[in-house]
Amino acid sequence: MDVWLTHFLHLLALPEYSLSTVFAVSLISATLLPMGSEPVVLGLVHLHPDMFWPVIAVATVGNTLGGAITWWMGKAACDVADKFGGSSSHARALHWLRRMGPKACLLAWLPIVGDPLCAVAGWLKLPFWQCVAYMAVGKCLRYITMTAGAIGLISLW
Repeated sequence: MDVWLTHFLHLLALPEYSLSTVFAVSLISATLLPMGSEPVVLGLVHLHPDMFWPVIAVATVGNTLGGAITWWMGKAACDVADKFGGSSSHARALHWLRRMGPKACLLAWLPIVGDPLCAVAGWLKLPFWQCVAYMAVGKCLRYITMTAGAIGLISLW
């Protein structure tokens, strides 16, 4: 196990660029914990612009895996009574999610609502791999747009 873990960390962590940090922060920030990965991603790309695509790829994989974990948390919570079960806004949100299906997970990148959206997708037992695919697309597009935009702003200064 130690050999596998060491090899895995070596693949993720180029010694001077800390891709493993980007991975860990991106994964954790995609769970229901209140944390953002953007400062780490932007900081590393700012320090090493030639690492743009590896950073985007590692952040996307970490964030998507975190979204998948949140999906499973939502699936496990399916058996727990929901205190807002009778509210009209809850019913509208569930209706919208059922109608949209896994495509709703494209919005998993949104602040505040994106992570709970993954949990609700799991709670509704929407197809796991389709949800993960849509999460990955949305999160990758967010990282590309956000990072490229920040690089453009930084270069103006």
